[in-house]
Amino acid sequence: MDSKKLALLCQKFADDKKAENITVLDVRDLSSVTDFFVIASATSEPHLHAIADEITAKVREETTMKPRAVDGSFRASWMVVDYVDVIVHLMRGDVRARYDLEGLWGDAPRVKPRKRRARKPIIPAV
Repeated sequence: MDSKKLALLCQKFADDKKAENITVLDVRDLSSVTDFFVIASATSEPHLHAIADEITAKVREETTMKPRAVDGSFRASWMVVDYVDVIVHLMRGDVRARYDLEGLWGDAPRVKPRKRRARKPIIPAV
């Protein structure tokens, strides 16, 4: 699967679990380690785990891909889901503000999610 599509899938699944302030950074021209970072905030440690579980389960369902690694303990305030070409960083808001990955990778372009076409409502005939 194309790494950008995978990053956008991870973004969607994080959003499905109510992750906050989701950002996708394209670091292909800045890093030899990965292509994209997906960065999202969670409100608590259980929320972090719920988001990580959603991403890993749904990506596996849709693509059969498994992460190379998932790092972060139950009491962690930062979790990483590593798909090699896409690295997902999930953090509590206070931790995210402290480490400021978006500032550290400030030269990286942000990727906007694809807009879905609005469906026309079906109006029943009377």
